[in-house]
Amino acid sequence: MARPQIAVRRRARRLWSTLGAERRTLRQGLVALVVSTFAGFVAGLILAGIDDTLRLLPGLLVLIPAAVGMRGTIFGAIGARLGTSIHAGLFETTMRQGGVLRQNASVALLTTLSSSVYLAALARLASAAFGEPSISFWDLLTISVVGGLLGSMLILAVTIGFSVLSYRRGWDLDAVATPMVTALGDMATLPTLFLATFLVRNEPTRTIAAAACAIVAVVAVVRGYAVADRVVRRVVLEMTAVIVLTPVLDILAGSLLQARSSTFRVYPAVLLLVPPFVGQAGALGGILCSRLSSKLQLGVITPRGLPEGPALIDGGIVLAFGATVFALIGCIGYGLAEALGSPNPGAGDMIGGTILAGMFALPIVLVVGYYVAIVTARFGLDPDNHSVPAITSVMDLVGVICLLSVLSLLGVSNG
Repeated sequence: MARPQIAVRRRARRLWSTLGAERRTLRQGLVALVVSTFAGFVAGLILAGIDDTLRLLPGLLVLIPAAVGMRGTIFGAIGARLGTSIHAGLFETTMRQGGVLRQNASVALLTTLSSSVYLAALARLASAAFGEPSISFWDLLTISVVGGLLGSMLILAVTIGFSVLSYRRGWDLDAVATPMVTALGDMATLPTLFLATFLVRNEPTRTIAAAACAIVAVVAVVRGYAVADRVVRRVVLEMTAVIVLTPVLDILAGSLLQARSSTFRVYPAVLLLVPPFVGQAGALGGILCSRLSSKLQLGVITPRGLPEGPALIDGGIVLAFGATVFALIGCIGYGLAEALGSPNPGAGDMIGGTILAGMFALPIVLVVGYYVAIVTARFGLDPDNHSVPAITSVMDLVGVICLLSVLSLLGVSNG
């Protein structure tokens, strides 16, 4: 009888010791999530502010989640790879040829350009499949390539700077990279996509821009698979399946938003909640996958069907983060709506609905995040290249479904 009690006490002490060691991660991760939540609301304000453009250019709302999600796919994987390189002692602060920063910058540029044409095609096909009006494929291509490239250049600069700062100050990049990348993706991509729309509003520039974007995208596709750097080529090859499959989920999310556009016209404040809620759901999944990926590659955990102790602790950290962040999103969303005089369904629906939607999303984050990391490791793939992009895209769709479902349950979607 005494032996089981001793064993329980030992496990409890190990758990307490581990949680104590994670205090720095908890502080850093929570700060990053709070900052990125506020940034998500900036994106929400931008999205609500370009409502006239969304009506003028039908189909753009279908492209937006995919374009934003692709930034998370590309740069979430980059953040995870850089975090692993720091833990493994391989990180360098220079942009020398063959260094981790130079390699990841090349991957970012090539995958951004090559994926943009694919996103435009998906958005056009999805609009047709759901019977929604849409601008032409060439207009979507121009917006996708130009807006995506401008946004990616900004996010790349900040991501590299942030990784160097994390390396020098001893921050846990796995805990802070994904929230910051998600926030940057929301904040940078929406304005750059909006700026790119001006190219398709003028007939002479529309044709020239579309032709130039098509050429650049094709060159990037060819270059990605023929680049001399073996590491860059391998990452591009491994990420091909992710880039092909994950945007489908983002396009579906955009199609759902397009289908519920009448709700946003009745209660514009609800549109404020979409970027921060969806972004933070993906960020929480990214934190989990980044930490699991590093542990898998360092041998701290093994790819087992049932999670081991360190993985359970990571899941507990994500739960704590999620409960805090979703409550914060609801409160800030309602406060902003009231301050701006934006029609909204009330404090109960805005705050309570956001928290309830978050509680629906969190179990999916934990289950999908864990098993995506485990399955990629079992197949011998680099989990940094697959798990973070997969979970962020899954949560883009799941986040929209959870939020819209709860709002519908509360009667908000009925106006």
